[in-house]
Amino acid sequence: MSQRLRIAVLGAGRIGSMHAEHVARRVARAELVTVVDLKGELAQSCARSCGIDDYGESVADVLSRPDVEAVAICTSSPTHTDIIEQAASAGKHIFCEKPIDLDLSRIDRALEAVEKAGILLQVGFQKRFDPSYRRVRQAIDSGEIGEPHAAHLSSRDPAPPPIEFLRSSGGLFLDMMIHDFDMVCYLLGHEVASVYAAGSVRVDPAIGEINDVDTATVVVQYHNGTLVTIQNSRLCTFGYDQRVEVFGSRGSVRIGHAYPHTAVVSSKQGIQRDVPFHFFLDRYKDAYIAELQAFVDAVLDGSDSALSGMEGRMPVVLGLAAQRSLESGRPVPLTEITAA
Repeated sequence: MSQRLRIAVLGAGRIGSMHAEHVARRVARAELVTVVDLKGELAQSCARSCGIDDYGESVADVLSRPDVEAVAICTSSPTHTDIIEQAASAGKHIFCEKPIDLDLSRIDRALEAVEKAGILLQVGFQKRFDPSYRRVRQAIDSGEIGEPHAAHLSSRDPAPPPIEFLRSSGGLFLDMMIHDFDMVCYLLGHEVASVYAAGSVRVDPAIGEINDVDTATVVVQYHNGTLVTIQNSRLCTFGYDQRVEVFGSRGSVRIGHAYPHTAVVSSKQGIQRDVPFHFFLDRYKDAYIAELQAFVDAVLDGSDSALSGMEGRMPVVLGLAAQRSLESGRPVPLTEITAA
C-alpha cells in the first residue's frame, strides 16, 4: 500500500462528481487516479475539473489497473452489488454510496465477497460524520438524557429529484428515508421490532404514477418499547429541513436547521433570519469529506471500517419493511424481512 490511497471514482453524476472533487482536493492521504462513467463526456468533464486527464467508460478496465487501490462506487443503486463483487475479486478496497442494493440477497452475496477477499468496505451514510448528530449520539451513550423513550426525525427536500432518477432509486423509503433509518440505527441500535408506514402523493402526481409516494410518516418500534417517528417530504419551500429530537428519562437532545450563517436581524417589524441550507450537498459538505477521510484512514492505517457492510445492510431492512407496511396497511415485524 502506498502512502496515499489511490482511488478511482465510479460514476460522475452529482454525488460522484462531489466525491471526486473531495478526493482530489480535500481528503488527506488520498489521490484521485481516474473517473469512470458510461457517459464518457461526464467522466471527462469531472476528471478535468478535478485536475486530472485520466477518465474512461469501463469499470472492468479500471479494476484491472494495479495503480488503483480503492474505488468509490457512485453509480445507480441497482449496480452497486455487481461492482462490489467485481472490486472485491480484484482486491480493491471499496467505498460505496447508499444503499448497498435494493435486494437483501444481493447485499448478502456482495458482503460474502468482501469478507472472502479481505478488503475494507465502507458504506456512505454521511450524517454519521456530522458533528451535530455525533453530539446526539454522545448524549445518549453517556446517559446524559437517561434511557431513550421516543425520538422524532424530520427530513424534507427542497424539491423532488427527476422522475427518471426515482424510477431506479428504490423510492422514498430506500432512497431518501434510508438516511433516517440509518440514523435511527446509529442513535438507538438495531433491536427493532416492527415498522409501520403511511404515505401519500401530495407533491407530484408523476411520483404516484411510478408507484411511489412523496410524503410519508413511519413509526419504528423497538423491542424495549422505544418509539421513533420519521417524517419525510419531497418538497419543502423554505429549504432543506433536517431535524432530530431524542426524548429520554432524564431529558432530551435536539438538533435543528443548519444555516449558512448565524445572523439574526431584529427590528420593530420583527425578528428574522435567512432560510436554512438549500440542499444536502451544502448542509453536509463537511460530513461528506469526513466520511471519505475515515475510509482513507481506515485503509492506510489498517483499522476497522467506520461503517461496515452489516451496518449498511440494516437501513435497507427497515426500508423494505416500510415498503411492505405501506402496501399491506399494517405494522411489519422485522422478522418478516430478515427471514425472507
